[in-house]
Amino acid sequence: MPLVAHSSLPTFDRLRAEGDAVLDPQRARHQDIREMHIGLLNMMPDAALEATERQFMRIVSQSNQIAQFYMHLFTLPQLPRGEKSAAHIQHYYESFDAIKAEGLDALIITGANVTQPNLADEPFWEPLIEVIDWSYHNVTSTLCSCLATHAVLQFRHQQKRRRLPEKRWGVFSHEVVDRTHPLVNDVNTRFDVPHSRYNEVSREQFEAAGLRVLVESPEAGVHLAVSEDLFRIVYFQGHPEYDIHSLLKEYKREVLLFAAGKRDDYPPFPAHYFRPQVQAILHEHEARVRAALAAGSELPVLPEALIGRLLHNTWHDTGAAMINNWIGRVYQVTNSDRKKCFMDGIDPNDPLGLK
Repeated sequence: MPLVAHSSLPTFDRLRAEGDAVLDPQRARHQDIREMHIGLLNMMPDAALEATERQFMRIVSQSNQIAQFYMHLFTLPQLPRGEKSAAHIQHYYESFDAIKAEGLDALIITGANVTQPNLADEPFWEPLIEVIDWSYHNVTSTLCSCLATHAVLQFRHQQKRRRLPEKRWGVFSHEVVDRTHPLVNDVNTRFDVPHSRYNEVSREQFEAAGLRVLVESPEAGVHLAVSEDLFRIVYFQGHPEYDIHSLLKEYKREVLLFAAGKRDDYPPFPAHYFRPQVQAILHEHEARVRAALAAGSELPVLPEALIGRLLHNTWHDTGAAMINNWIGRVYQVTNSDRKKCFMDGIDPNDPLGLK
């Protein structure tokens, strides 16, 4: 499904240059296809703000090549921003009030960086809950990523996420445990998903909340679950939207934190991500970093280009297939009036007729 470049957001040009399907508005108007309007509440910090735009917009656009997508980006003003990101948001993002006035067919809510053990103590908690509450009553389906999943479980079901003994970080094998749901129709029954988090909501917590688990990993836990009605809220704990280099960039950031004295230990490798050849390169880089720190000399540069050529993406196609299934089902039941959740006659407590 091609994106429609309905604004001057630089991400459209970046995606077009990288080979993704992006239509100009004039061409889009001449196609007799009902467009879809999808919101993206981007709560990621400045360093990942635009990368997150690209990741979610890309996986949406690659999910299907027929319908047209208008992506409506917005954020929460309570999130701290530097001057550059604030200017980017001011120029290219919409306000939540504007989003509410026009309506959406579907909504994606990203994760965010947090500073408090209890999510309810975060400065963005109340505005986030306002978005979540509004979307449930006004949007056909909302897809929650990582922290957004944890926030909804805490807000709607009083299930607080739990701190893991160590960061769950890497690419993990998953299995479809409920093959009857349309979201996993015609996808691989076993596939990989990246994870990067310090907390989790367990299968027991999802089930205690009356939610249905669709995909999980014996090592990484639940990845995909759905709300009691089986569609109006979709929960991800993993990151199928990640680029092939996303975990490499996170690893590089952790190395730099170690070099700056901001973490005590040299970072471990993300699980199941670096092949032995890459691990050998990175062990050599670690030795050079430690030697430079001991000598007080300039740090060596991580050979990202070399490593990038040795990485494998084992998750994107299945992730895109799931997004395609999600969007296809939204398309089938959403109202032509974006301010209404469903077509006339659709049961909001069972919108896909699965019960």
